[in-house]
Amino acid sequence: MSKELFDKGEQIRREVLGEEYVVASTKGTDAFSEPMREFAIKNLWGDIWNRPGLDRRARSIGVLSILTAQGRTGELKTHIRAALNNGVTRAEIGEVFLQAAMYCGIPAGSEATRVAKLLFAELDAS
Repeated sequence: MSKELFDKGEQIRREVLGEEYVVASTKGTDAFSEPMREFAIKNLWGDIWNRPGLDRRARSIGVLSILTAQGRTGELKTHIRAALNNGVTRAEIGEVFLQAAMYCGIPAGSEATRVAKLLFAELDAS
């Protein structure tokens, strides 16, 4: 089961985050960080992201909300891109951040919006 979860997780991870991101993050893995990478791929991607209860689009919206609430802007950029890959529109991403601002505070929503604007500009320039 563990190998199956890892393989399925790696597949989903590539589909959601994109090949370029996965290759770059894998290159940064060493003996110390490998156990965490394997744990995340099996459990987060192979199990949770593979569950039938929510589609990937809904999962992305949830992740954006959670990362905004926690102020995890580094990870937020990755998951804004993933949300776009999963069919969430830029307008919907903006709505997620407005909603989060009401529950988590204006600074959290504003910072998430700032991160999204920078990523959108980066995507538009390429």
